[in-house]
Amino acid sequence: MTARRNRLDPATLAAQALGTVDAETGAVVPPMHSSTTFARGADYRLVGDHLYSRDSGPTVRRAEEIVAALDGGADARLFASGMAAFAALLEALPEGAHVLAPKSMYYAAQDWLIRQAWRGRIELDLFDQTRPEALSAALRPGRTALVWIETPANPTWDVVDIALAAEAAHSAGARLAVDSTCAPPPTTRPLELGADIVFHSATKYLNGHSDLTAGALIPARDDELWAQIHKIRTATGGVLGGFEAWLLIRGMRTLHVRFARQSETALALARHLERHPRVVEVLYPGLARHPGHAIARRQMTGGFGGMLSILLDGDVESARRVAASTRVFVPATSLGGVESLIEHRRSVESPQSPVPDTLIRISVGLEAPGDLIDDLDQALAAA
Repeated sequence: MTARRNRLDPATLAAQALGTVDAETGAVVPPMHSSTTFARGADYRLVGDHLYSRDSGPTVRRAEEIVAALDGGADARLFASGMAAFAALLEALPEGAHVLAPKSMYYAAQDWLIRQAWRGRIELDLFDQTRPEALSAALRPGRTALVWIETPANPTWDVVDIALAAEAAHSAGARLAVDSTCAPPPTTRPLELGADIVFHSATKYLNGHSDLTAGALIPARDDELWAQIHKIRTATGGVLGGFEAWLLIRGMRTLHVRFARQSETALALARHLERHPRVVEVLYPGLARHPGHAIARRQMTGGFGGMLSILLDGDVESARRVAASTRVFVPATSLGGVESLIEHRRSVESPQSPVPDTLIRISVGLEAPGDLIDDLDQALAAA
């Protein structure tokens, strides 16, 4: 089976969940195991590979194998949320480790980094991800343990050169971890570009149906840091549940077709909004005028994603009114689902966030592109 998998495209592996037909029943949908404990035989050895669900379970392990195959990793671990995965990675670092992270990134993760630095658990520096030289300048050779990047960066969609970041991090003796939530495996595989760990908020594109919360870590190597991450997940109980893992498997089976459609529609919306008189700027790496477009073309080989932001001509109140005036877009947090979402991002970010007051974040779903364009036009006119 392993040799067969190695010859197949990741899209095929995802669609067939690494082998669709259940050997025991012939079912074409992978079974869901909800058991929290697993029996021993007459010799008191475990009947299968699992002891207790806080450590692992059959459905969770199947989902992890799919995630690892999609990203080309040595292994994968799923967590009950993206933040649980992120916290486990930080916990696995040595006490007082120096961490580099971008100034523009998912605000909850940045808040957690700042909290850990305030407690003395890590040393933290934030670099300007829009300046390629800023990461290298902030490194402390021999002291920096982890470089964290997010590309495209939420919600400004700045693009970071993963290969360049990996080269810089490794030259200082650090590991590179990449938040690839908004550039999932159909378009970007950071491990192939030199990253050491890939992170996904699996709540988003990997699942794609807005009905579960999950996080994933995928390593390039099965090493001591990876062993520590597994121990931390077991000890703290941050594992994903069996039903949620089954939902995630279901979602990943359509990942490639969903992402392609969302990328295509997002590009159409971005090009339309570029010409709108109320829009000052469209932030989308698929546009030729985007400052990170050349890098995005190199490392986002399967589309530029379904996320974009717009800066409006107006003030904070008019921006909120636009987000509240849509009829097809749902005004809600999150991204990557089949339904299109719109959000005035400043209203939900932390107080120290650098997000502009007039930034509107858009997550493109699977609706008809014309309906989405018409809806944005009427919301912009109404506000």
